[in-house]
Amino acid sequence: MPTMYKFSEKNITSVRSRPRLALTLGDPAGIGPEVILKALRDPEVSKSCDVTVVGSRDLLVETYTKLKAENSEPLANPAEISILDVPLDKHIQDEIIIGTGNAASGAASFAYMETAIASTVAGQFDGIVTGPIAKSAWKAAGYNYPGQTELLAEKSGAKRVGMLFVAHSPHSGWTLRTLLATTHIPLSQVPKVLTAQLMTEKLDLLVECLEKDFGLQTARIVIAGLNPHSGEQGQLGHEEQDWLIPWIEQERKNRPNLHLEGPIPPDTMWVKPGQAWYGSIEPSKAADAYLALYHDQGLIPVKLMAFDRAVNTSIGLPFVRTSPDHGTAFDIAGKGIADATSMKAAIQLAAELVSQRLKIM
Repeated sequence: MPTMYKFSEKNITSVRSRPRLALTLGDPAGIGPEVILKALRDPEVSKSCDVTVVGSRDLLVETYTKLKAENSEPLANPAEISILDVPLDKHIQDEIIIGTGNAASGAASFAYMETAIASTVAGQFDGIVTGPIAKSAWKAAGYNYPGQTELLAEKSGAKRVGMLFVAHSPHSGWTLRTLLATTHIPLSQVPKVLTAQLMTEKLDLLVECLEKDFGLQTARIVIAGLNPHSGEQGQLGHEEQDWLIPWIEQERKNRPNLHLEGPIPPDTMWVKPGQAWYGSIEPSKAADAYLALYHDQGLIPVKLMAFDRAVNTSIGLPFVRTSPDHGTAFDIAGKGIADATSMKAAIQLAAELVSQRLKIM
């Protein structure tokens, strides 16, 4: 049986305290150590929270030394960072190769995650910001999880989780929030997996998150159609007529305090979010959140608008978890050219969400 940690919100710091965040190093062969050192160099990032890096001190120092020698952009000095050191067996550390994910780097990143989760559940931290990992490296190390979210859910005992992407527009100040009803499954499986029950579960998670983490009690939520033109009354697909439209109508009755719109044709649903993002309409004309039915339906527009700013937020966990919306980028690891914008945004959003939860405790 896998170890499950018991979390209680009583463990969270008092309302007068600064949020305490665990920041995992991610796969040490990728850009995680670099973007962490760049992000923590920015005083704006940690001014409202206390950040502790969870990972191998030696590997972080190696990254710092190498990048400093190559005249990289400003970096935080590991000697001045709070680090929860996770020592590695020597044979594992010796097999970690910058730019190449393998069993050793997978074992390391998994150990960092386990340590961060256990420490957070024990009350040492209020939330976790996760550096990018490689699922293939986890698998090579013998850990068969689809991703970090599933490990977080298992270890914390969360039964329902969702993948919410959040980004603050630098143009208008508007906040884009996009939840995926389905995530990493083949497109051919989406119509089979989507059900009214699943949609209710995801909507429940979204509403709870908007209320608890963003203080939105009467949210406006837009729900996408599945087929082109939302099926065009059954001419281009039957899912909308068979169950999606009846489900939305029932949810409107069940949730009179919400403003539910949909199903909106997927090719037009993102027009107002784009206009709100770039400031061509008042942000109030866009919705508080968007519920996309499958991975690319939600993430293509998110990445077009906010590729370097979007933050992946796991909702449904008993604590806050955010992550930059990018991968390990092994191809540029160690070159000093990785962009830390998304990592900065992930830390800042985690601090905002923890602070919001503290206000309502």
